[in-house]
Amino acid sequence: MALSLALIILFALLFGRFFNKIKLPALLGMLLIGILLGPYGFDLISKDILNISSDLRMIALIVILIRAGLGIEKETLKKVGIPAVKLSFIPGLMEGTAVILAAIYLLKFPFIEAGILAFIIAAVSPAVVVPQMLALIDKKKGVQKGVPTLILTGASVDDVVAITIFSAFLSIYGGKQINIIRQILNVPIAIILGIMLGTAIALFLIYIFKKYHIRDTKKALLILSFGILMNSFEHLLNGIVPVATLLGIMVIGFVIQERYSTLGKRLSSKFNKIWIFAELMLFVLIGAEVNINLAFESGLIGIIIIIIGLSARSIGVLISLAGTHFDLKERAFCVLAYTPKATVQAAIGAIPLAAGVASGELILALAVLSIIVTAPLGAVAIKTAGNHWLSDDSSF
Repeated sequence: MALSLALIILFALLFGRFFNKIKLPALLGMLLIGILLGPYGFDLISKDILNISSDLRMIALIVILIRAGLGIEKETLKKVGIPAVKLSFIPGLMEGTAVILAAIYLLKFPFIEAGILAFIIAAVSPAVVVPQMLALIDKKKGVQKGVPTLILTGASVDDVVAITIFSAFLSIYGGKQINIIRQILNVPIAIILGIMLGTAIALFLIYIFKKYHIRDTKKALLILSFGILMNSFEHLLNGIVPVATLLGIMVIGFVIQERYSTLGKRLSSKFNKIWIFAELMLFVLIGAEVNINLAFESGLIGIIIIIIGLSARSIGVLISLAGTHFDLKERAFCVLAYTPKATVQAAIGAIPLAAGVASGELILALAVLSIIVTAPLGAVAIKTAGNHWLSDDSSF
């Protein structure tokens, strides 16, 4: 395991630096080295690490979500409130619906299996999107209009919607009786409970930090531990009560920043340092999940279905932004920022196959293909468009 960690760190740093040098996002180099070192490449990553890969990836994602919360300002959030709510469900629902129709027509999938596929593919990737938005905030790109904050908040809820609907389709396939109204209500309930739980944890931590003298590094570790506990809490409930824990984890950072801003700024710096290691693990291990050969099995039809879904998602983004003060370039940037897939597809793409879904292998192939197609292109598009299309607000 130690040797595998050394290889991951060494090659991820080298490839990340090389990709930065050629003006591409470093995460592309990390994804590539994950593919090369992983079980479908040269198989140099220890099985012990691969066995806990999902946990390591989740911890890394929690790190960047806390950092995202610490970077969101209340006034900016007020500016983007309603569009962020629209972005959280309209694009995903439109993409999911389009993929269902495409899968039925092109792949001859039954409706339920098409729904399972659609809402695996429909989820946007916070692992790709969130770090890119934070980088733009640090560069003061588009911050006056709140463009990166809009994407941060919308994308964090987008996954909740997609995973909830995916779970409903999978349950129906397994023969379970599903209350449709309850499933619809699960989304707002999950969001509200996630916000409430995140707020309660943040207020408790602020009380502890003010009452006792604790070094900032230990404070950061405490916050991270509570984020992990919160995420584990969702799994312990096992679907009894829906909780949007990823959103709640971001709320922890946001509330600390709002209620204890001096500490929030110091903690942002700490989480930036933690992210240096977490980023390597996240993207290398996502890359290690990618089976290139399996992706090719879905062929041209798979790419067509992904394009159809992304086209519908793009229309959904534009609908969500109707009536806002964003100009054409900013709207186009939001469309591009909502394209990358990776986190959810890597996490749940194999679940239908394990559950005995008839087309489970093809669903997994399409999930992998969506990562290969959209993660690199989306990351490059976000970086390029963000630098050129968003206003430079560094003078404010």
